[in-house]
Amino acid sequence: MKTSASELAAATPAHRDRYIDLLRAASLGTVVLGHWLMAAVTAEGDGRAQVGNLLAVEPRLQPVTWLLQVMPVFFFVGGFSHALSYRSLRKRAGAGAGAGDGGAEVRTGLYPAFLRARLQRLLRPTMVFIAVWAAGALAVQLLGGDGPLTDVAARLVAQPLWFIGIYLAMVAFTPPLLRLHERYGWGAFGALAGAAAAVDVLRFGFGVPYVEFLNFAFVWLAVHQLGFLRADGRLSAAGLRVPASLALCGLAGAAALVAFGPYPLSMVGMPGEKVSNMAPPTLALLFHGLWLTGAVELLRAPAARLLARPRVWRGVVVANGVAMTAFLWHLTAMLGVYGLLLALDVPLPAPATPAWWAQAPVRMAAAAALTALLVAAFRRFERPAAARPRAGAGASGARPTGAVARRASSPAAAAGVTLCLLGVLGLSMVGFGGLLDGRTALLIAVHITAPAAVAMAVFGWLLVETAGRRTLRP
Repeated sequence: MKTSASELAAATPAHRDRYIDLLRAASLGTVVLGHWLMAAVTAEGDGRAQVGNLLAVEPRLQPVTWLLQVMPVFFFVGGFSHALSYRSLRKRAGAGAGAGDGGAEVRTGLYPAFLRARLQRLLRPTMVFIAVWAAGALAVQLLGGDGPLTDVAARLVAQPLWFIGIYLAMVAFTPPLLRLHERYGWGAFGALAGAAAAVDVLRFGFGVPYVEFLNFAFVWLAVHQLGFLRADGRLSAAGLRVPASLALCGLAGAAALVAFGPYPLSMVGMPGEKVSNMAPPTLALLFHGLWLTGAVELLRAPAARLLARPRVWRGVVVANGVAMTAFLWHLTAMLGVYGLLLALDVPLPAPATPAWWAQAPVRMAAAAALTALLVAAFRRFERPAAARPRAGAGASGARPTGAVARRASSPAAAAGVTLCLLGVLGLSMVGFGGLLDGRTALLIAVHITAPAAVAMAVFGWLLVETAGRRTLRP
């Protein structure tokens, strides 16, 4: 039976950290609005459309990325949630709460159960998105359909999947990194931050090739580690002192690196840039994540008072219930609006001109309306799958007390999340265009095609689901 948002809001336990839910929804919403605003679509003389970046057309706007680049906040929130979820499962499975108890966690099958629990609401809507776009792109190619935005849309809509791939890695590495956190605390974060700094020294100071790609792990996992610290109360243990220090040091560090180092001003990637703070991440982006983490923690108390209001909290519950679906489909909606404008021969003003700014609110409102329709169509896949009653379960379908665990396959789960991660990242690079043409993109020194990426993602997801569906031994 479906539960309404009002019922969910009313049933929220008193101990739930509502601010985390607000940050999760607000960070994804900010990314969506940023993408809609920054897209600069122009029509070429041959009728084809090109999608550029407003920040490249108007570089004076690049400082706004220091506010709109909020992916570090989402990954910080993820660290907090993953720590609580893993500890809860570990306690129920009887694997022990102490650090270094990895052997018991493997024996009880805790790892695959954790992966499935954390990834279900992420991967189910993602796989539906991939299936719909792959089928649509294949149909267009087989039927010879072509339009001014067809090729660019098939490539562009897949790009945000990089975020899914990074998030998969964070979930996969949560158990060992959480054990390191429980043993070393701030030292574990410091080690990751130090590794990120060392990578940039090797990259910019000594010209070591390919080393920069290690910062996809070190930078984002360091931000994720801050979420572990928050889960332990270490960011608020001294009042506002720690958040204020993070905000000031992060902002000063990022500003110094941009002013005196080889780092660009923009905290998002720019077309044609030799160096990007995003791909791969740099030390400047890590400092940016520090200042954002400190800033949102400084707003924690006033936000908590606001979230105590029932109407506000209901809005957050609704937003969280569809946030991932909206994120996956928002570029589809935006390009659909531009496609309609081109089909109707509506003039597209030059980016950053007064006419372009005057048209922007209308385009964004139309994109929001189309996103809402897509969310209505696909939001059911974001809901967790209902648990099936098992033999010996009570009438309600719940498992008997103590029957939390039975053996499950940790190696299969690890292989599954790895395959899914590589498939999703590969798809974000190659896109859905030319599925039958053998187009490739370079993924960690290996050329990958879109069909191969789709197959890896789907097969990996099925492995995670199969391994995690088995219950754990008590």
